[in-house]
Amino acid sequence: MFRLFPRLCVLPLLVGLSLPARAQQPAAPAAVPVGTVTAERKAIDQTLDFVGRIEAVGRVEIRARITGFLDAVLFKEGAAIKEGAPLYQIEPDLFEAAVKQAEGALERTKAAYTLAAIQLQRAQELLDRNSGTVVARDQARAALDQAKGAVTGDEANLQTARINFGYTQIFAPIAGRIGRTSVTKGNVVGPDSGVLTSIVSQDPMYLTFPVSQREFLRYEKGGERPDRSKIAVRIRFSDGTAYGEVGRIDFVNVSVDRSTDTVIVRATMPNPTDALRDGQLVRVDLQAGQPEQKVVVPQSALIADQGGVYVFIVEDGRAATRRVKPAPGGSGPDAVIAEGLSGGELVIVDGLQRVRPGILVQATPVSQSASRI
Repeated sequence: MFRLFPRLCVLPLLVGLSLPARAQQPAAPAAVPVGTVTAERKAIDQTLDFVGRIEAVGRVEIRARITGFLDAVLFKEGAAIKEGAPLYQIEPDLFEAAVKQAEGALERTKAAYTLAAIQLQRAQELLDRNSGTVVARDQARAALDQAKGAVTGDEANLQTARINFGYTQIFAPIAGRIGRTSVTKGNVVGPDSGVLTSIVSQDPMYLTFPVSQREFLRYEKGGERPDRSKIAVRIRFSDGTAYGEVGRIDFVNVSVDRSTDTVIVRATMPNPTDALRDGQLVRVDLQAGQPEQKVVVPQSALIADQGGVYVFIVEDGRAATRRVKPAPGGSGPDAVIAEGLSGGELVIVDGLQRVRPGILVQATPVSQSASRI
């Protein structure tokens, strides 16, 4: 009895001591939910990236060629116009009167010419009958020549008056889009008034961009370089969106810019929807070779720090970092990975702010389109 008593007393004590030990064990951490996409291998065009500017093929500055009061502005600023469309009307009355005055002067000189011709004929007839003199005949011939010169001068004056009268109406010399007018109705305009407005053509447009001498020489020394006119030229706008049309190179400058050591290259870009505007700055993607298989991930998956660029991937249910080297350029919202990924990895794109290396994650596939938003 006494031998069993200590054992019975120690048993509850051991049970009591074991309870707090179990209660102090930490609970297993919960997995962090993340969205993932699969690193894909795609055929990526080998492109060279440049900065270019859109230029109109045709550009005209409209100026007044005569001086007069502006009667009307006949266009809507910023509108598309056709070749030959009326733009300005200058007060025509004075110029119409100048035309009539020149016509009257020409009629007088023509009459004088007719009279001089008759007098020369009479002087010649008298000389043939030995009734006239050579001096009289020569004087009549000189008078005829003077009358002929006066007719020629008055014909030129009439033509000038008609040309100036035609300048009272200013028409569009090319088709395109017209800018804002610098003058309004009632103002006096003339050759010294400067540019009244400007017109730029719309379709097609030129794209000019500088190519470094190094890139240009690399192209020139290529073994089987393609025809320049067959090189595809694509552009992207400042917001990253791609332009749907493809251009072709049509000109390479014959000299190198001494200040920048670059060669100006020009391409012709279709512009059927007026999406391109004169003077617009764009990114240029120049096709440099055949497409190659590259690993592509969304741009949103890339994280940069002092050590470079890395992504989070899912390995055995845990987050792991993978250092990567993005290739120059890209495919819109996608990043082309030159080194670090081989394709097929689960790359985390959603929930990155809660991810740390080594933590448990619960991966949920995210659509490729959603990951690019």
